[in-house]
Amino acid sequence: MSATAAGWLQFGVLVLALAAVHKPLGDYLARVFTTPKHWRVEKLVYRAVGVDADSEQRWPTYLRSVLAFSAVGVLLLYLLQRVQSLLPLSDGMPAVEPTSAWNTAVSFVTNTNWQGYSGESTMGNLVQMAGLAVQNFVSAAVGIAVAIALVRGFARTATDRLGNFWVDLTRTVARVLLPISVVGALILVLGGVVQNLSAGTDAHTLAGVTQFLPGGPVASQEVIKELGTNGGGFFNANSAHPFEGPTAWVSLFQIFLLLLIPFALPRTFGRMVGDKRQGFAILGVMAALATVSAGLLSWFQARSGGTALQLAGAAAEGQEVRFGGPLSALFADATTLTSTGAVNAMHDSFTPLGGGVAMVNMMLGEVAPGGVGSGLYGMLVLAVITVFVAGLMVGRTPEYLGKRLGRREMTLSSLYILTTPALVLIGTGIAMALPEGRGSMLNTGPHGLSEVLYAFTSAANNNGSAFAGLSANTPFYNVALGLAMAFGRFLPIVFVLALAGRLGAQGRRPATAGTFPTHRPLFVGLLSAVVLVVVGLTYFPALSLGPLAEGLHP
Repeated sequence: MSATAAGWLQFGVLVLALAAVHKPLGDYLARVFTTPKHWRVEKLVYRAVGVDADSEQRWPTYLRSVLAFSAVGVLLLYLLQRVQSLLPLSDGMPAVEPTSAWNTAVSFVTNTNWQGYSGESTMGNLVQMAGLAVQNFVSAAVGIAVAIALVRGFARTATDRLGNFWVDLTRTVARVLLPISVVGALILVLGGVVQNLSAGTDAHTLAGVTQFLPGGPVASQEVIKELGTNGGGFFNANSAHPFEGPTAWVSLFQIFLLLLIPFALPRTFGRMVGDKRQGFAILGVMAALATVSAGLLSWFQARSGGTALQLAGAAAEGQEVRFGGPLSALFADATTLTSTGAVNAMHDSFTPLGGGVAMVNMMLGEVAPGGVGSGLYGMLVLAVITVFVAGLMVGRTPEYLGKRLGRREMTLSSLYILTTPALVLIGTGIAMALPEGRGSMLNTGPHGLSEVLYAFTSAANNNGSAFAGLSANTPFYNVALGLAMAFGRFLPIVFVLALAGRLGAQGRRPATAGTFPTHRPLFVGLLSAVVLVVVGLTYFPALSLGPLAEGLHP
């Protein structure tokens, strides 16, 4: 079978698998966040932390809970790394350097999982399990909780209550992430992914030399890194490592995991607002953008210029050559369309335009389908912008799902979409202006700019993938990217929860003949255009100096 045919087959299998689970998983998630019943184990958690599970919170209280929980997570993970050498299962690893520990703590708490270090030579098994893997669960749960709070803002009327963050967090972990992770980890182990507590083994090869083979609880961390759209790899080579991605079907299963919840959440949204057509509209935009993106990235990788690349049949440098280029392209596209950051190829070695597509995927706000929770609330904010634009066209006060969109709602939505571009462009500009920023670039010219631009795009969008040519484990980049990750995660959450509070306090206006229908193809097309134009064009000048300049150079 040719590489192209294999690529089409892999894409088709992936689409069918996602379609099969979309309805049952989406409906299950809706039940999880609407049932009044608490599991016994959940009641024990509420009692331990002193939470009244039956009380609901106003948006400022919900926000304070998110920020307090995340701040404690950063502190604990930082301390765990700094005292690593004193802990059991440290495997002889020393304490992590302070700026690297700060960067890693912020990275995993913000669901970014940017790694400026090599996992197998920096983190012991205890830090991997008790620190990084735990944050993979709870940071993903925070994103889902915020998305559900926004959905409640649309679904409820005349109330200032958005639910209870501690209940949403606990239910997401206990009822969604843990059960799927257990099953997924078993599948990965059956596929050959390593799962043990070994510090490593010295193997004697046929050539008569000794090779060190690292071990560890890889499968259990791999499954939640993909399912929670986290992306932190146990090994430096990430999912390209044969202990993380031993076979082609395992890599395809990992892609399925990272798209599973983001593509199911639109169904949850439709169920909770009482109109499944609204969920289908959001899903349609996500699917359309994802399909176009996957096609473009695969095409640029397969149709690159140059004699060597043409003889190889595609761009092969840095690719997962065991399974063929199309699977690497599909993995790269899925991981940058979500906020995952896991890789099974080196994006720095992609063709200029192929790497540019991966960069644009993040610049669009990772809403097609985006990270767990963050993709849905990002797309809903863009839907608010779209309805406002449609209202300007006809001179009518905009409404979405019966909620009036006034000055304050639009201010919050505008601040949301401006936050990440500001962090990316300002951060890149500062890095390029300072010797500390330029000194870490492996390349000069357009590709060097692309390395820095990609790093800040990945950090501010909480993605975590990288152009590996940038040596980012330096004090400057550890601090700068850590700040970009923190502000890129929590400032948008502030605006989303404030918007949810504004919407929930409103009554519901009945639909009239003049109401813009938000479940039809016209809305789907207009929302897609807003994603591409309002968000995408913000970055065009920077892209024209980086990947576009490199890719269009003869």
